Amino acid sequence: MEIFARKKSLRIKGKLFDLSEPVVMGILNVTPDSFYDGGRFSGADEVVSRVGQMRDEGADIIDVGAVSTRPGAGTVPETEEQHRLSWVMEAILKEFPDAIISVDTVRSAVARNMVENYGVAIINDISAGSFDRNMLNTIAELQVPYVAMHMQGTPETMQLDPKYDDVVNDILKFFAGKIRIMRSMGIGDIIIDPGFGFGKTVDHNYILAANLEEFSMLGLPVLAGFSRKSMICKLLRVNPPGALAGTIALNAIAVFKGADILRVHDVREAKDTIRVLEYLKKAKGET
Repeated sequence: MEIFARKKSLRIKGKLFDLSEPVVMGILNVTPDSFYDGGRFSGADEVVSRVGQMRDEGADIIDVGAVSTRPGAGTVPETEEQHRLSWVMEAILKEFPDAIISVDTVRSAVARNMVENYGVAIINDISAGSFDRNMLNTIAELQVPYVAMHMQGTPETMQLDPKYDDVVNDILKFFAGKIRIMRSMGIGDIIIDPGFGFGKTVDHNYILAANLEEFSMLGLPVLAGFSRKSMICKLLRVNPPGALAGTIALNAIAVFKGADILRVHDVREAKDTIRVLEYLKKAKGET
């Protein structure tokens, strides 16, 4: 079983995006109520400054979300989500036209608008197509890389009492079924996200992290998103601002176990983590 990420790539805007070494997806939430950075980026100047900072720190992808998916989060009308994303995209693309942007949405109409009108490169869907019956067809038509995440329940209900027979095998089976469907529809670039914190207890999350290498058997890039989540806060008895050390530890474990993409709030620390582990890999003589 391989320890480090295998050579993989995505096709983004007609070019190959290399995943032979892990990459970093920086989080930009333009929501008033996200669990860590809600309300911090409410204007164009703040957005441009934050994106510039993440790019300077080495972010390979910027992931923009306009609807909070924290536990217990309510719904946001589609018109509001479209509005929040549109002005953000205009601000980013005016300043950084070459940026690789991912949009975090469960709505096919939002995905289509963002790709067709703003050149968004990746769609990141916490429901893996389960919340909008048109999403997978839309992704097949758009032919953009698609992050399919596992979640039990909805943001409103996912942490009420999540249960699994075997959390790793159950989620592997979930993805095996989803991948068959997506492949049959002609979706080419699929990224797997086990969904840390989404319909899992603290124990479920750490069992998944300890067995993350098992998801390599699916033959697809794996995204890991631990950044400042409650699985860290509850274990260390800290709040999200105090969860950086735990985040770094889990990111290192994820890279060690084959993660291809780290989705983070703290880009520099994630890039440094990857750099150290890749150097260890070279020191050991691995290719």
